Order: sequence, then C-alpha cells, then structure tokens
Amino acid sequence: MSRLNRLLSPVVFTSVVSLLCLLNTTVAFAELPVRHFCVWDPVGAGGPVVTMMKDAQPKSLSWGVNFQLEAYTDDKIAANDFKAGKCDAVLVTEVTARQFNSFTGTLGAVGAIPGQPELKTILSTLAAPKAASLMREGRFEVAGILPVGSVFIFVRDRAIDNIEKFQGKKMAVLDNDPVAVNMVRRVGGSVVGASLSNFAGYFNNGGVDIIFAPAVAYETLELYKGVGEKGGILTYPLLHTSMQILIAWEQFPEGFGQQMRSYVQSRFDEMVKMVQSAEAAIPQQYWVSIPTEKQAEYDDFMRESRISLMNEGLYDARALKLMRKVRCHHTPTAGECTSSPEK
Repeated sequence: MSRLNRLLSPVVFTSVVSLLCLLNTTVAFAELPVRHFCVWDPVGAGGPVVTMMKDAQPKSLSWGVNFQLEAYTDDKIAANDFKAGKCDAVLVTEVTARQFNSFTGTLGAVGAIPGQPELKTILSTLAAPKAASLMREGRFEVAGILPVGSVFIFVRDRAIDNIEKFQGKKMAVLDNDPVAVNMVRRVGGSVVGASLSNFAGYFNNGGVDIIFAPAVAYETLELYKGVGEKGGILTYPLLHTSMQILIAWEQFPEGFGQQMRSYVQSRFDEMVKMVQSAEAAIPQQYWVSIPTEKQAEYDDFMRESRISLMNEGLYDARALKLMRKVRCHHTPTAGECTSSPEK
C-alpha cells in the first residue's frame, strides 16, 4: 500500500463510519411515531409561535415523538380539530384551552396573579412532577403553559379611566366567553361578541369602545390604530394570560407531557423578556395611570368577582386556592391572607 493510501485509509474509514451513523440516526427518527401538532399563530406558518415550537422539535425527537407542525390562524378551529382527533396536540389561547382543563383554565382569573414573581412561582409549581395529576383531565393533558403577559384595558377614549365609566360602553368579548361576559355585565358594559380574527378590527374601526388584550397585541394586531390620538391603555393589569399546549396523552409515550412541561418552563425567562419588550415598546403617552387610592378598590372588586365566578362554577376552586397561597407567600401582610373564601 502506498504512503498516500495509508494516510487516506483512516480518513475514509472515519467518513464511512460517520455516514453510517448519520443514516442510522435518520432511519431511527423516521421510525418514530409521527404526531400532528396544530399550532395557533395569528401570523400563520411564519409567525413567532410556530417558530418557537419548531425549536422544540429536536427535543421532541429525543423524547420519542416526531412532531409534524401545522399552523392555524384561528385557535377555535385548531381546538375543534384537536377534539375530533385530527390533531394529536394543539397550542391555543388560555380561553380556548379552558374547555380541556378547568384548573389551568382558571390561571387567567381576574386579579389572581399580580406580577411576574407570583407568575413564575405558579408556573414552576405546575411544571413540577408533583402537579402532574392536575394536568390531566379525561383524555387530555396540559403539556406546557406559555406566558403571554398581563391583559390590559384598551380604550378609544382615555377619559374612560375607571370602572364606573365602563357603564354602557361596548366591549368586545372573545367567542362570548362566559367568564368575560360575566365581568362585562358586572361593570355595566355592553357585550359585543367577537373572535380572535376580528376583535382588533372592531376596536380599530370604532365598533367597540373597549377591548382587553396583552401588550404583544399592540403591534401584532395594530391596536395603535384604535388607540389613535384620544385613546389609551389603563396601567392596571386585569389578569395574566397564557397559551397552553394540550396533548391527547394516550397517543404519546408515558412521561412525554412532563418532559414538555419542563422544557417549556425552562424558557420562562426568555418568554417574559419578550413580553416586557412588547410593553416597553408602547409609547409612554398611551399609558393611563390608575390613581393609587383606586387600586385597592379594584383589587377588592376583582377578588369579589373571582369568588362569584367560582361559586358559579366558572373558576376552579383548587386553582384559586393555589394562587392565593402564592400571593400570600410573596405578600404575607395582605389583608386576604388572614381571611378569604379563596383559601
């Protein structure tokens, strides 16, 4: 054998081995069960939500599942396809996810999560293995909770700066959500049924006076058109909302839901930074401050509303109890920590 051949042989051998390993890995992944993951993203296939879920695909392969992503711009259709078995997993808004799990569907209870520290404690608790039983309801399992941020009150007229002035005002309510309908009626507002695809248009075109949305919707849904020169955004956060991943758990390897929950929670800080950037990007002049003396009044109103909605069966009492416990852990001197129907 020539000297050149002696030098090339180890290189060729190594290349062949590497190629065989790659082929074996490709075949192994090809043999994994394919599961259809329907992802709601208002922007569509090229949107930020779909992009984030693509980042999870390599993880999913290592957990024994080959995800095939499909983008939906209407989360109601995505949820219906999930129920019909056309999707093995789905990512939808918290309001839409409520039909699959009453516990996680209560995380958006009004005034229940006052800030980021409480939110992180709650989501960390629910991502832990000890909470796994709460994540399953029937044949469905919550496999991840992605924070979207605080929901604020957007008004077309910044003179509407407190609850008393909501009376008679038209307010968009997504898909006639019973919780939102109840809240609007409690403040004397007029319910206008809407969907994720048209509620921004109602606000921007003057069809409604008020909508409820997170800061990320300001640019994405062009809400600045509705705010205009006269409108504003009330600084009081109504609630924290989320997107939730649900799976038909029997279609997945045991433990898959827990692995996905842990992965999603590992990206909590990253998602919060995105939310904070969206809030900071809104021009300061559009924020309408709530007087300090009014905030305690609003807190009481929100607590009474939560209890009322719990008694009507629209909120899960176990979730409210957990969130109260977390609030009192962070602010033990609060009045509700000594006596509250939520404990």
